[in-house]
This record gives sequence, C-alpha cells and structure tokens, in this order.
Amino acid sequence: MCNYCGCRDFPLIGRLSEEHAEIGEVARTLRRAVDQAAYDEARELLDELLALLLPHTAEEERGLFAELREEGSLEEEVDRLCGEHAEIHGVLAAVDRENPDWNRVLGAVSRLHLHIDKEEHGLFPAAVIVLPIPAWERITA
Repeated sequence: MCNYCGCRDFPLIGRLSEEHAEIGEVARTLRRAVDQAAYDEARELLDELLALLLPHTAEEERGLFAELREEGSLEEEVDRLCGEHAEIHGVLAAVDRENPDWNRVLGAVSRLHLHIDKEEHGLFPAAVIVLPIPAWERITA
C-alpha cells in the first residue's frame, strides 16, 4: 500500500485501504496454512476471508465504483475490477469444504493480491483526481 499521494486522507479511501490490509493479512495466513497442510485452519481462514471480502467489495461497487462509472473516465477499469471481484468471489465461495481444491484457492488468493494492488496504486489515487467533491460527499454520507 502506498503512502505518497494522500488518497488515504479521504475517509472512504482510508477505510477501504485499512480493509485491504486486513484482507491481505488473512489471505497471506490462508496461503501459509495451505502451504503447511494445515487444512482445518485453512478452511476457517477461507470463511474469515469471505466474511471480510464480500461486504468490502459490495461497498466498493455501490459507492466508489458507482460514482466512478457515473463520472465516466475510469469506467473500463471499474468494469475490469468488478469482473475480478466476481471471479475471485466465484472461486472462493464455490470451494467444496469437504474436498477443497487448494490450488484453485491459492490461485484466487494470488489474483486477490494483484487486484488489491491495482486498487491501491491505480484506482484510488485516480479517483481522488477525477471525482468532484459532491461525489465524495455522496459516498461518504
């Protein structure tokens, strides 16, 4: 996560960034549990990750992403990121808890880390530049 552009000074971006840090930590711990064949722990961590991820992405999509779509200049990037949300959720939510495909889980976790990086270093700083103050007032109300 960056600290150079000041986008975290916007309360919504700051909160989403904090959630990214928490999601990233759970995802790293999940990867470590799978790598160590601690599968019972990995199942619990998968549930914890989904419990953090689903409300986080829902908030992004109905708040910040909706305003960015309305503004228009980042619409294609927002669409790509929403597609990544759907893809990552789809893999993680569909895991058979009795016989998990841990390779698929780890692939989704890797995509999640890349996804967070795109938001933190690309979309969030760009959003600060392109969205007018009234948009920020709407999404932080």
